[in-house]
Amino acid sequence: MHRKLLSGLAVAGILSTQAVAGSVNEPAPAFSLQNSYGETVSLSEFEGKHVILEWTNHECPYVKKHYGADNMQALQRTYTDEDVVWLTIISSAPGKQGHVSAQTANELTDSREAAPTHVLFDPDGDVGRMYKAKTTPHMYIVDPKGTLQYAGAIDSIKSANPADIPNAVNYVTSGMDALAAGSDPNPELTAPYGCSIKYKS
Repeated sequence: MHRKLLSGLAVAGILSTQAVAGSVNEPAPAFSLQNSYGETVSLSEFEGKHVILEWTNHECPYVKKHYGADNMQALQRTYTDEDVVWLTIISSAPGKQGHVSAQTANELTDSREAAPTHVLFDPDGDVGRMYKAKTTPHMYIVDPKGTLQYAGAIDSIKSANPADIPNAVNYVTSGMDALAAGSDPNPELTAPYGCSIKYKS
C-alpha cells in the first residue's frame, strides 16, 4: 500500500493532546468482549502484536464511504496479512442505529469482503467510553507492548465523499509505517470525524 501524499488539508484534524480525549503513549485500556461467533476476546491475548481498533456503525455515511470504496477492507487485508490484529468494535446500543446481531455482523463481513480479525460487541458502551471513542469510524493503534500509539481519524479529509479518499493522508497507514520504521506516529492524535457513536443512554 502506498503512503498518501501530504496535502494542505492533512493538518486539519491534528490537535494537541490536551484538546482531544485520549491516552496516547500510555497503556491501552484492557478489555474483554464477545465476538460475532460467541467467543470472548481479550486485548491482553494479543500481547506482542500490533492491534488496530476500529469503531464502526454500518449505517453511518462516513463508514459507508470507506467500506463502499473498499478502503477499510483494503487496510484490514493489508495489516492482517502482516500478522496485525484488527478488531472492529460495535458500541451501538440495542435499538439504536448500527446495532446488529452476530449473524448480521457476519453477513456484513461477508458481503463487504471485510477482513477484521474479530468483530466485537460493546452494547453497554463500556469499552467505547473507556477509550473515549466518539465517532464511527474512530481508529486506534496499539503497539506490541500494549501502548496506545495513535488515536483519531482514519484520514485527513473530513468528508463522506469517497472521491476524497485518494487525496487524503491515511493516518492508520502513516502511523503503522512510522512504527515499522521505529518512530512514533506523526500525528499521534487527531480529531476523529464521522457519526456520533450511538451509546446506551
